[in-house]
Amino acid sequence: MRLRALIASGLLCLLPCLAGEAFAQQPQQTPEPKQEPPAAKKNARPAGETEAPEPFDKMTPQQMAGRCVTLETEAGDIVIEVLSEAAPESARNFLNLVSIGAFDTTTFSRVVKDFVVQGGNVATRETLTPELIRRASRKVPDEPNPVKHLRGVVSLARPTEANAATTHFFILLNDAPHLDGTFAAFGRVRTGMEVVDKIAAGELDGEKPKNPVRIRRARVALCQPPPDQPQK
Repeated sequence: MRLRALIASGLLCLLPCLAGEAFAQQPQQTPEPKQEPPAAKKNARPAGETEAPEPFDKMTPQQMAGRCVTLETEAGDIVIEVLSEAAPESARNFLNLVSIGAFDTTTFSRVVKDFVVQGGNVATRETLTPELIRRASRKVPDEPNPVKHLRGVVSLARPTEANAATTHFFILLNDAPHLDGTFAAFGRVRTGMEVVDKIAAGELDGEKPKNPVRIRRARVALCQPPPDQPQK
C-alpha cells in the first residue's frame, strides 16, 4: 500500500511539470455555472443567459487590423500590435477582453525563465464579478497560423485539449519554433520589450512570481508609427 501511495503521489507531482513543459497552463477559473441541456451549437451559451455584445464581435479581420493594445503595467507600458488577419478569433477575443476591462488589475502570474511571461488570468483581478467569470470561461477555437513564434510574439495559452484557450496569453522572451503551428500567435510587441524583460527578471517561486507585476489598465487604439518613424 505504501508503494502504491508513493507512485500515485509521484504521478500527481509530475502532471504540472508536463503541463508546463507543453506550455499548457490550466486557467485558474471559478467553476462555471450549471449547464443547461446541450445545445446544438458548440460552445453555445446556456439557455436563458444573455451577454452584452462586445465592440469587436461583428468586425471582419480586415476591420480589426491596425489595432494596438497598450498594457499599462507597474513596470512600464507594453504596446502589442494585434495580428487579426493571422488569427481572427484569437485577436477578436483579446480585443474584446481589453475593451471590457477584463485585464485591468490582473497580474503576470507565470514566468518561465528565457521562455515566456504569461498574463490574462482574470482570477488575479482585484475584483471579479460573476459576469466576468462567465465571460472568462468562453473558449476560443485553435488558430495555428504561419506567424513564427519569435521573441516578442504574443500567443494564446491553453490546456492540452484542443479549442480550450480562454483569456490567458503569453509573450515570448526568446524564439520558440517548437510552438509554431500549434499555438495561436495573434500579436507582437511593438514597444516595451524591455518592460517584458524586467517582469521576467523578477524573483520566482518555481514559475510563480514572488512579486507579480500588475496591469493597471489595458486599452485599445489604432497603432501609431514607432518613435523612429515620422507621422504621415
